[in-house]
Amino acid sequence: MTTDTSTADLAEERPPVAKQAEPVQKEKKSEGAALNVFSHGVLVLWAFMVVVPLLWAVMASFKDDNSILSTPWALPDKLHFDNWSRAWTQAHMSDYFLNTVLVVGGSLIGTLLLGSMAAYVLARFDFPGNRFIYYLFIGGMSFPIMLALVPLFYVMNNLSLLNTTHGLILVYIAYSLPFTVFFLTSFFRTLPSSVAEAAMIDGASHTRTFFQVMLPMARPGLISVGIFNFLGQWNQYMLPTVLNTDPDKRVLSQGLVELATSQGYKGDWSGLMAGLVMAMLPVLAAYIVFQRQVVAGLTAGALK
Repeated sequence: MTTDTSTADLAEERPPVAKQAEPVQKEKKSEGAALNVFSHGVLVLWAFMVVVPLLWAVMASFKDDNSILSTPWALPDKLHFDNWSRAWTQAHMSDYFLNTVLVVGGSLIGTLLLGSMAAYVLARFDFPGNRFIYYLFIGGMSFPIMLALVPLFYVMNNLSLLNTTHGLILVYIAYSLPFTVFFLTSFFRTLPSSVAEAAMIDGASHTRTFFQVMLPMARPGLISVGIFNFLGQWNQYMLPTVLNTDPDKRVLSQGLVELATSQGYKGDWSGLMAGLVMAMLPVLAAYIVFQRQVVAGLTAGALK
C-alpha cells in the first residue's frame, strides 16, 4: 500500500508533459504555414513572370502589325495564320529549323555517348590520374566561352571546319562534355555495382556490361542531362555566330536575329513573333514530354 500510494503521489505531482508540448507544436505549425505561404507566393510570382511573356508572344504571332503596336494586350480579332507561313517560307525559318535539328541532334547524340562512357570509367574504375581527369572536366565548366572564341576560330580554320555542320557539331560536343561528365559521374556512382559484377561473372565484357546493363539503368540520368544539353545547344547563339557565317547554314538563333535586323524601319513584327514561337515550341514540347524523367534523374542520387 505504501508503494502504491507513493507512486500515485508522484504521478499526481509530475507535470503534464503533453500540455507543455502543445504550445511548441503550435508554434512550429504556424512557422511552417508561414514558410509554406511565402514559398508558394514566390513560385506563383515566378510562374507569372515566365508564363505571361510566353503567352503574349503566342498571342502576338496571330495578330497583324497594327494590332501588335496599337493594342498589344488585346486578343487578336482573327487568327492570322499567314504570319506563320510567311516566317516559314519568306524568312527561311524552315531552312534554319532543319539546320538546327541536324546540328543539335548530332551533337546531342555525341555528347551523351562520349559523356556517358567517360563518366562510367571515372566513376567505376580506379587508375592513376582518375581524379585529375575528373577535375579537368569540372574546370571546363568554369571556363568562359568568350575567352575561347578567338583561339577556337583559328583552330577550326586550320582544320577546315569553319562554316560546316560537322564542325559545329564537334564544337557543341566539346562545349557540353564537362557538365555531362560531371552530372553522369555522380549518377553512375549511385548505381549498384552488384549488377555489373554479376554480368562480368556471366562472361560479359566491359563494353557489353556498359551498353547492355549499366547504360539502361542510367536512363533517368541520361534523359535529365540530355534535356539540359538540348536547351543549351538549341538556344546557342555565340558559337554559331563566330564559327558559322555561311547564310545557308545558319541555325534558328541566327535566323531570328537576321529576321529582326533585316526589317530596318519596316518592322514585320507579326512574322518575327511567329518565328520566335516556332523556335520555342520544340523546347517546350521536349520539357513537357520528359518532365517526369527529368525530376526522376535529378532525385535518383538522393533516393539511392
